[in-house]
Amino acid sequence: MKCTFNLKNVKNKDNKTLIYLKAYFKNEGKRFVYSTGETIRPSEWDFKNRLPNNFNGRGHKADNHRSIKMQLDRYSNFFLTITNQYKNTHQEITIEKIRTEFDKEFKKVSIKKNKFFEAYDDFIEYKKKNNEWSKATIKRYSNIKNILLSFEEVKNYKLNFNSINDNFYTEFTNFCMNDLGHINNTFSRNVGLLKTFLFWSLNKGYTYKTDFMSFKKKPKVITNQVALTKEDIEKLLTQNYDTKRLERVRDIFVFACVTGVRFGELKLISKSNIIKDTLLLKEEKGTRKETREIPLNEIALYLLHKYEYKFPLIANQKYNDYLKEIFKLAGYTYLVEKTTTRGKEVIREEMPFYKRIASHSARRTFITMMKRNGKSDKLISQISGHSDMKTLNQYYQVSNDEKKEAIKDTFNIQIPLKKVN
Repeated sequence: MKCTFNLKNVKNKDNKTLIYLKAYFKNEGKRFVYSTGETIRPSEWDFKNRLPNNFNGRGHKADNHRSIKMQLDRYSNFFLTITNQYKNTHQEITIEKIRTEFDKEFKKVSIKKNKFFEAYDDFIEYKKKNNEWSKATIKRYSNIKNILLSFEEVKNYKLNFNSINDNFYTEFTNFCMNDLGHINNTFSRNVGLLKTFLFWSLNKGYTYKTDFMSFKKKPKVITNQVALTKEDIEKLLTQNYDTKRLERVRDIFVFACVTGVRFGELKLISKSNIIKDTLLLKEEKGTRKETREIPLNEIALYLLHKYEYKFPLIANQKYNDYLKEIFKLAGYTYLVEKTTTRGKEVIREEMPFYKRIASHSARRTFITMMKRNGKSDKLISQISGHSDMKTLNQYYQVSNDEKKEAIKDTFNIQIPLKKVN
């Protein structure tokens, strides 16, 4: 799509007249006309090239024409940039939209939708009204907003759609990694969430800038995690507690270990979605997914009967605190190493085993135990609900005993006997 410049009035060649930018919108059958605010005498205008002459009508060099040309270049370049960005992002180009962008750029009109955080609130509200998010997702995006507000204050970096550029990405990376101490995986997740908001803003016409598309996530690092063995689960089941709260948390954790359900899915379990020895579970995450059929073994059925098919659940944070207490009482106090990555730095930290335990350790235990027992990824995913095999395999924790056994089986080479003289 091209634009040209025309004069408003050409009748009197010696009277200055406004210069208009014009472009024809074929899809609307209308012409976009926008005043540049620049004026010139028709006698000083090159009607063939639609630009000011290098000389005025009196044969003298017109120095002021250079500044007029520079301004006209601003308008034509902006028109080209806007229309190309709309085309590249498959957005409909209309006269109304282009006029709005021109007003923001050249008249400095304050458009409500151009305010970054108001747009962010609209984004969250839109997703909530359309029931596209779970409560956990809403909380996650609210957390990103708080991080952005903190970044704006600490780094004195005013956030608006025009300031979301390469410089923002550099400053935001520095803030997250150094000020907040985020590791690579946390930072990458947050950048992904931010880009989701910016893509939405682009599609809804809150912005036309596409700089954010080049924002790169840090390479995902698979950290060493904790998975239990059958012996660990049996040990937990024989443990006695002084309070019912620890017993209840222990039972819920064991149930999750032997079924692979997420902590957030436990509230969905009731007698009505259990047929004989199978739990029928429809995920809240990924509503398009089919209902999972999760076989219930003897220990799972025993625990369900114990609580009359409705587990006494508590908040996830409190649940994790109690889990650590349970494992500490069970003697899991020996030191293990936790490694994380921040940028190019590998951070190693020693901590007691029980501090590594959380609600997600149960799901990791389920997948690891099934893999160790030779079950296929396809079979496991049908139970766990994973559609991506790569994600599923990140849960699998190879034990040191497995490594030793693999080396022994593979390199079972006899030591040569020394000859006796």
